Amino acid sequence: METTHTLKPSAGLTETGLKWIALVTMVLDHIHYFFGFTGAVPEWFSMAGRVSAPLFLFCLVEGFTHTRSRKKYFAKVYVLSAAMSALLFFMAFGGILVRPDGFYPGNGMMTTFAVLMVIWQGIDWLGQKKVLPGLAAVILPLAWPILASQLSVAFPALATPLGFAAYSVLPTWGTTGDSGWPVLVMGLVLYLFRRRRKVQVAAFSVYYVLYGVVYMGLIVSSVMPDFAWWQLFTRYYEIYGILAAPLMLWYNGQRGRGHKALFYAFYPAHIYLLYALSWGLYLLLN
Repeated sequence: METTHTLKPSAGLTETGLKWIALVTMVLDHIHYFFGFTGAVPEWFSMAGRVSAPLFLFCLVEGFTHTRSRKKYFAKVYVLSAAMSALLFFMAFGGILVRPDGFYPGNGMMTTFAVLMVIWQGIDWLGQKKVLPGLAAVILPLAWPILASQLSVAFPALATPLGFAAYSVLPTWGTTGDSGWPVLVMGLVLYLFRRRRKVQVAAFSVYYVLYGVVYMGLIVSSVMPDFAWWQLFTRYYEIYGILAAPLMLWYNGQRGRGHKALFYAFYPAHIYLLYALSWGLYLLLN
């Protein structure tokens, strides 16, 4: 069991409290994501939603570190990841259940969680001098997207089965969205510095400035001639995720009431419910 420097149990937010904040802000973000085509959902819904991913990752680190059974913990995330990603594969490549305007939910947070948990276990194995399994657990999940892509090019007949595997039973990280490298790196930063809360939050904050300001600014300015740096707070607003930092510091190290079943079920349930409602509204408006 690993220890962390926390506030007194009587003060601050429990893990459950952090999850509720993450859940509410995530729903706001997804309302904007699914109903943005109406022009009626304010942009600040997604601005508030930037804190949800860091908070969920922070709670995942805590859960993975202190759970009694990492295998069971991983299995729950993996099953949701495989099921949601398999459906995403059929939407993306088969056109199944795609909204008439071509939109479909590309949410891949569970996939990122599954990939990160394998890498985290590898990091721990390396710390225990279990070199071969440690290297395999760290390197293979990182290399798998590149390997799958190269195999698909070399052996076109394998493209579809490899694609389906990468979207389901062998989860892979991507380049954009919930499964993109920024979320992956964020999860690694939070895990590597998990033993000292203040250092962990400081490292997270430094990373978020580098990502939300430096990286986003350079990328957007390279393709948008009229880009102004103040737009990082109005249009390209990933930086608002840094607001999760004080909430992490407020964490008191206590689990809280849990509600595990609710949190596991809520993620896929609200995704597909909002998607169905957005589909119905789209048909009404068009």
